[in-house]
Amino acid sequence: MNPMDRSRDTSQDDWVTDPETPPRPLGPDSVAWRVGGDRRAILAGGAALLLQVAHPVVGAGVKEHSNFREEPWKRLDDTLQSLFSLIFAGDRALDEAARLRELHKTIKGVDRHGERYHALNPEAYWWVHATLFETMLRYKDMLGEQISEADQDRMYAEWRQLGRILGLRDRHMPDTLCAFHDYFAEVVENRLEDNDSVRDVLASLRLRDVPKPPVWFVPGVAWTLAKPLNREVLRLATAGLLPPRMREITGLKWTTGDEKRFRRLGKLIGLAGNRAPARLRLYKIAYEAKRTAGLL
Repeated sequence: MNPMDRSRDTSQDDWVTDPETPPRPLGPDSVAWRVGGDRRAILAGGAALLLQVAHPVVGAGVKEHSNFREEPWKRLDDTLQSLFSLIFAGDRALDEAARLRELHKTIKGVDRHGERYHALNPEAYWWVHATLFETMLRYKDMLGEQISEADQDRMYAEWRQLGRILGLRDRHMPDTLCAFHDYFAEVVENRLEDNDSVRDVLASLRLRDVPKPPVWFVPGVAWTLAKPLNREVLRLATAGLLPPRMREITGLKWTTGDEKRFRRLGKLIGLAGNRAPARLRLYKIAYEAKRTAGLL
């Protein structure tokens, strides 16, 4: 079934819920383990967030129930920490999924179109998960670390397994990678919109009134002085990782020169990351899981 067929279905009987049988977590043999956990993924966070909040249900929920404007870095980091917990935490991934379901139970209301929404709507819940898969593929390509077609197939099957852990049912998710690509293009073309949450994310990406990242290696003075450069890096990474249609929706301009600078940026970040020690390059949960499994 195409998940778009259920786009307006908010029946409680079809909500995301606890799985009847606990799904099997991913393990060290998975593609997601091999390619995930990299701190550089935060550069892809802007593109993923824009794709997410451009969905009417997600955008309405974020506008009315999120503190993204006050803590944009925390929201980005929380998203990645949660994703990597689902991938690397073994049986504790089930606890993370349960935490997310509980968190979203009270996120509901009426959107700007007068439609009632609930965050546990499976179409919207799957869309958020789907954007992380699509953005990861694009991000790895940006770094020159392309994932082979065979591994993309395997990783998509793993993403469906993560979806089951999250509480989605098979009917909520496209069956194959090919069907996923068709679904993703259809949502971008026919479902996404420019809205207040999109504007908020764009303002944050332009670093308007955005505090420095809460990390020791970025001093306040350095953050202030480097803001123009940081702003350009975020602009290139975000717009470059978006589908062209999404750039049109958000009004992000993109030129041939931008594309060349985006490719150069990707090569630079790719080289820098490959030379960094795994302990610094990876999120802690990913580093410890990979080290324990003998993958480092």
